[in-house]
Amino acid sequence: MPQPSAGSFTTRPERPDSAADAAAVRRILLAAFPTSEEAGLVEALRADPAAWLDGLSLLAEAPDGTPVGQALLTRCHVDGHPALALAPCAVLPPYQRTGAGTAAIRAALRAARRRGENLVLVLGHPEYYPRFGFLPASRLGIRATVDVPDDALMALVLDAEAGPVPSGVIRYPAAFGI
Repeated sequence: MPQPSAGSFTTRPERPDSAADAAAVRRILLAAFPTSEEAGLVEALRADPAAWLDGLSLLAEAPDGTPVGQALLTRCHVDGHPALALAPCAVLPPYQRTGAGTAAIRAALRAARRRGENLVLVLGHPEYYPRFGFLPASRLGIRATVDVPDDALMALVLDAEAGPVPSGVIRYPAAFGI
């Protein structure tokens, strides 16, 4: 299979109530991760109206329209102030390292900005997420309820002029189990 270039992916929001989109997301997650835990997480988040935000599950599609990547933003809170959690992000193995994940994440962050969101948090690879502008959350006074490496818990302020960024403890949706 020829490898697509980063510019060849289109992105779109997951369609609400679309069984085909939900199945595509599940297929991506099951292929990208060693267990079904992330697929179960997304299904639990989708069922939680306090966590799920329509329009913030973004799919990256190959040139033929097949969904090959996904990035999900859900509602979390930092000391009671609304923020977004970026997780999970996944790409079908044949499309990893081709720009599909980057396309999905960038589309998700653009969608969050359009919604007027201001803070996105991610617990992830410290060598990957800084390319999107993420920095250690501790620099903003944000911490998790569990011990995590300082460089793995990252934050991105979407609009520095929108006012003060909350600091304190992240409260994830119940589906995360933390």
